[in-house]
Amino acid sequence: MSCKTKNIINKNSKSPEGLSIEYIREPESVLIVDKKPEFAWQLPNTVKKQSAYQLIVSSSVDNIKDYNGNIWNSGKISESKSIDIEFKGLPLEVGKTYFWRVKIWDENNNESNYSEYQSFKIGTQKSFITSANKFQIEKVNPVKFEKLSDNSYFLDFGKDAFATLEFNYKSSIKDTLIVHIGEQLLKGKINRKPKGTIRYQKIKVAVKPEQSSYSISIKPDKRNTKSMAVKLPDSFPVIMPFRYAEIENVSELLQAKNVYQKAYFSYWNDNSSHFKSSNPVLNQIWDFCKYSIKATTFAGLYVDGDRERIPYEADAYLNQLSHYTTDNEYAMARQTIEYFMEQPTWPTEWQLHVALMFYADYMYTGNTELIEKYYNKLKHKTLYELADEQGLITSENITDELMLKLGFKENYNKLLTDIVDWPSAGWGGDPNNLGERDGYVFKKYNTVVNAFYYQNMKIMTEFATILNKQKDIEDFKLRAEKSKKAIQEELFDEKRGIYIDGVGTTHASLHANMLPLAFNLVPEKHKKSVVNFIKSRGMACSVYGAQYLMDALYNAEEAEYALELITSKGDRSWYNMMREGATITMEAWGYKYKNNLDWNHAWGAVPANAIPRGMWGITPKTPGYSIATINPQLGSLKTSSIIVPTLRGQIKADYILKDDKTKRFTIFIPSNMKAEFKVKSTVGIKVNNTLLVENRSSIILEPGNNIIEIFN
Repeated sequence: MSCKTKNIINKNSKSPEGLSIEYIREPESVLIVDKKPEFAWQLPNTVKKQSAYQLIVSSSVDNIKDYNGNIWNSGKISESKSIDIEFKGLPLEVGKTYFWRVKIWDENNNESNYSEYQSFKIGTQKSFITSANKFQIEKVNPVKFEKLSDNSYFLDFGKDAFATLEFNYKSSIKDTLIVHIGEQLLKGKINRKPKGTIRYQKIKVAVKPEQSSYSISIKPDKRNTKSMAVKLPDSFPVIMPFRYAEIENVSELLQAKNVYQKAYFSYWNDNSSHFKSSNPVLNQIWDFCKYSIKATTFAGLYVDGDRERIPYEADAYLNQLSHYTTDNEYAMARQTIEYFMEQPTWPTEWQLHVALMFYADYMYTGNTELIEKYYNKLKHKTLYELADEQGLITSENITDELMLKLGFKENYNKLLTDIVDWPSAGWGGDPNNLGERDGYVFKKYNTVVNAFYYQNMKIMTEFATILNKQKDIEDFKLRAEKSKKAIQEELFDEKRGIYIDGVGTTHASLHANMLPLAFNLVPEKHKKSVVNFIKSRGMACSVYGAQYLMDALYNAEEAEYALELITSKGDRSWYNMMREGATITMEAWGYKYKNNLDWNHAWGAVPANAIPRGMWGITPKTPGYSIATINPQLGSLKTSSIIVPTLRGQIKADYILKDDKTKRFTIFIPSNMKAEFKVKSTVGIKVNNTLLVENRSSIILEPGNNIIEIFN
């Protein structure tokens, strides 16, 4: 049936925009492997809410231009849903290209034009149901090009990137250039013998008169090309992270415009997110961490940096949170989740991160496909089978049978082992390695492990509810209650008002307290003592542990202390990473905390999500961001602005402190979304120039600009 509606379309109305398929914004150059893909679109800002939509899918350009949905015509669907719309038409065939577009009706039942159309091609589905996004290449010219001598040059490309080096050079004779590439400088030159896993390589390039374009041949690294490493596409050359280059034995003209760093990324839009504030150090740290997330997308899955190029669950979860807050890209996280169902790693808590990844995906996309497909396997990942009658779990109860259920192969060489944080003191045989565990005392029943387990039980209760599994709902709910009770009875020191590391020790660490606070396990009456203890420990955790320290502090509304830690210039700080010369976050705070650290580890980029999620408090309140939560905790900042990407569009916010007493927020909410803006105790509140008489803890913001003034 033709859906040609030229007589009734309001030509003055704007059409839907920001189309995506399977959460991919430019699907034309990828293969969509789900034969029932999900569609999404954004509404024009002139529309506050969608009341209905009509989506058509066609088999040809002519049909889609003629509004002929010969593969699927949804008809007018009276609902506000504009994301996660599952295809319900004729079967889609592998190898064929299809076209789609959509129109909507607004809150007043005014009909829009159809959107521009988008094409997509169906590929073969193998083990994953997630379609992979495309890669992109950026050619970066040097920001500094210096002649060191008559025949040598130094180049600085500004930032580290997973890349190769290409250049144009016209030689009158056969000759050999010597190229050095690396991440670190030493006395103004590339460090030829860097410590840890900081990268350097020397490469010879043969040049000849009949050739003018050259690409260096980087030698592959034995460790990050093992069978467990993520394999890069065949179209990629060998790449490695580097910022600097030196070119020697140059006898002809070499110009900056003819040399570039050829950098590889997964799909990325730099304009999706933004942050600025009155604190210059905070701004630097945001830019540093945001770029770190972009730079480490090169593998198509979340990997642990360049040393191994292996996905690890905890690394991936932190990467996922920061990816969601810096660009509205979800395919990589979904693919990584599927990877972990077959390729687990050994730390106990890393298994307990998988449910957290599923939950983040669900909250940000509203999609339940992964939950439906992997629900039974995911149950094992929560380690509920290790629980005792009291409700605590211990990795000492692990069995061969459970290892196989977790996805480990029969020849696995390491049982699950509690990790708490990484690395331990003296790790790698170096007594000078300080470690990151704050002296944690490991016991059979550990507080950190059981805090993660409790959070898993809460998540699984929600997942069982989504899937209407009544028996599991009651089981997981009971397990969560028992876990919470046991943690409080067995792992909390009433006299000191803090959590101990485990059953059988009196030692209390930062980790044993920040995890319960991050997961809302701490009773209200004990929050003050737990917070005070956490604040007494400083940054006594790794760059990974910093995620849960930030989550804990913002949960407890300790905004000023969180800001102090994020902007610290001490040796355990993001500023220190930059001070040491890194442009992608490090694997650890510094060499003395991990003696084989790399300079390209996304799990070190916690502020990329802590600033939007914690400091500005912008998170999805309901799955798919139909309602957002905005709970600003800006501490002593005088001004700030932020853009947070969502599937529905960008949330934009500005803040200014006027006369040191009036807080003024301008909040833009995209169409088809509402937001709950949290308000602390105040003297008065004015919303869009209207003074609110009654006191309240939150304000509902409608789509469009909202101006909030809070008088203290």
